[in-house]
Amino acid sequence: MYLITLFGNLLIILAVSSHSHLHTPMYFFLTNLSFVDICFTSTTIPKMLWNIQIQSKVIIYGGCITQMYFFILFTGLDIFLLTVMAYDRFVAICHPLNYTIIMNPWLCGLLVLISWLSVVSLFYCTSLGVYLSSAATQSSHSSAVASVMYTVVTPMLNPFIYSLRNKDIKEALIRFCGMAALKP
Repeated sequence: MYLITLFGNLLIILAVSSHSHLHTPMYFFLTNLSFVDICFTSTTIPKMLWNIQIQSKVIIYGGCITQMYFFILFTGLDIFLLTVMAYDRFVAICHPLNYTIIMNPWLCGLLVLISWLSVVSLFYCTSLGVYLSSAATQSSHSSAVASVMYTVVTPMLNPFIYSLRNKDIKEALIRFCGMAALKP
């Protein structure tokens, strides 16, 4: 699942970057979301896989704090980018004639910057609930299942949900993969 997350999101980034007709606000935000999803899963999954491999549950305090900081950072970014993407679609649907004026490159950059600077998210409460709850109120099995759901499954599904159902992205991926196959 980790490799699917990495390759799926990387493929979205490469397809959008390599095709100029996809250089629009919506795809700009999708590219940022894919990047954040790669960073988000790479915050915890490699250490988890290492711990499974060596049959250990040990993490040093500094490593734990660092991992938690980046986990919360990328979780917040994920939520804010989804909010910005919702605003972009709102403007495109409700104000189609003014869309290019409202969603200009300056505003798109500002919205992404605000997303990067604002780290408050819906997942924050979930992560605190999972990591700080007492053992009496929650079993370790349910905590592990919840952790896997929001650290692995959601970022893995984002490329499929937000991109691969899109005709333009499908065409760009086909062209990108075709170009990659033709290069020696």
